[in-house]
Amino acid sequence: MDVWSSLMDGFATALTPMNFLYAVIGVILGTAVGVLPGLGPAMTVALLLPVTYALEPTSAFIMFAGIYYGGMYGGSTTSILLNTPGESSSVITAIEGNKMAKAGRAAQALATAAIGSFVAGTIGTALLALFAPIVVEFAVSLGAPSYFAIMVLALLAVTAVLGSSRLRGFSALGLGLAIGLVGMGSGQARLTFGQPLLADGLDIVVIAVAVFAVGEALWVAAHLRRTPLHAIPVGRPWMGKSDWKRSWKPWLRGTAFGFPFGALPAGGAEIPTFLSYVTEKRLSKHPEEFGKGAIEGVAGPEAANNAAAAGTLTPMLALGLPTNATAAVMLAAFTSYGIQPGPQLFASQGPLVWALIASLFIGNFLLLLINLPLAPMWAKLLQLPRPYLYAGILFFATLGAYSVNLQAFDLLLLLIFGAMGFMMRRFGLPVLPLILGVILGPRLEDQLRKALQLSSGDPAGLLSEPIAVVVYIIVVIILAFPLLLKLIRPNRPATSLLAPNATRGNEPTDVG
Repeated sequence: MDVWSSLMDGFATALTPMNFLYAVIGVILGTAVGVLPGLGPAMTVALLLPVTYALEPTSAFIMFAGIYYGGMYGGSTTSILLNTPGESSSVITAIEGNKMAKAGRAAQALATAAIGSFVAGTIGTALLALFAPIVVEFAVSLGAPSYFAIMVLALLAVTAVLGSSRLRGFSALGLGLAIGLVGMGSGQARLTFGQPLLADGLDIVVIAVAVFAVGEALWVAAHLRRTPLHAIPVGRPWMGKSDWKRSWKPWLRGTAFGFPFGALPAGGAEIPTFLSYVTEKRLSKHPEEFGKGAIEGVAGPEAANNAAAAGTLTPMLALGLPTNATAAVMLAAFTSYGIQPGPQLFASQGPLVWALIASLFIGNFLLLLINLPLAPMWAKLLQLPRPYLYAGILFFATLGAYSVNLQAFDLLLLLIFGAMGFMMRRFGLPVLPLILGVILGPRLEDQLRKALQLSSGDPAGLLSEPIAVVVYIIVVIILAFPLLLKLIRPNRPATSLLAPNATRGNEPTDVG
């Protein structure tokens, strides 16, 4: 009852005319910048932080919350329409969402993303309000061995099910892990080639924009003379009965993945979106559509993304522990107002915290109200002539890559990794394992180092926690499954984990 009354007080504060106006501004700004490749919610909050110094703290954080949720949704728009993720957590959406757009189902992809975001965001925010202490206690109980095991599972699960060739999938993963090594590790410079700007590693947004957007634009340009130019049909501007039937379960499963991982101090939104995609591919009654535009592959990951956004605020508010860049900027904003997030925050700044939580419900509803009617309009962007469309993609990709660090060096990286994205498409290497390796590689190394330090270098320390043991059992099952399937069905050969299937020439396989 205390939670309920506090939440109602929060709604009373958040729904005052000025605070509601700040929520609307935040949602619109977050969506607008989320649509631009590389200009995510973290950068928007950082840019607006000096502007909000004159605002009352509650109003400032209500606007930040709108930017946060708006940016999470806006990133899915470019992923679906242009195959260009605005945030690393939107990378997975590009796999099926862009295929749906090219098949004339962009409006349906955008609609399931909007509704899934609303469902997951609403449930996630409710869980934040009701179960934050329990989730935080569980998150704190996990050690480095469990985190390491979970990340190994994420790497293996995604790579093992993508494309028709496991060898190509693991080759792309190895390439991504190698890219993730660039920078400082244990005080030593690695793969920096004497370039000081590489000391902090490669920015995932620059790499994602290059491999997805620039690689896609170069691939299209290389085939323009072979492929007749025609506008991509928009299709009907609503979700049909079949779309609803195939989406509602992935929305709920994605929410179940997203919130707990978002609440983990080393979780974030990337792992649950990847796991959600793998789960939907396994459970779908239409597995043959995956890689060609399966709506479940958009509904589940987008729900996981937005549920993780709500979960991310749990350790930030209760522990003062940010788990992504936007939460880190919001933590800096709290500090700038002389407020210290942590166990005493709900007691010392209760009205502000509950107004912030209430504004998440409001912002989530505003996102649905604004973006659902706009889905057909966004989809009509695909009717632009392809040379103009991809020229615009290259422009915004360049703008986004440069704006990440305001370094011309990032434009060189954009060109290099864009060419690599083109070559991956040329030789049929899936893009997703590479991106996954870049994102999780540094985190994987960090957790491995911590686990071995705790065990004084003894590898048995990796099995020192029950959750880690359970996860490794799942890993063994995934590795052994193709062999067991082959033994059970000797007349129907299964795909070997390390042996590629036959492909036709150099025709690309599932490249995300």
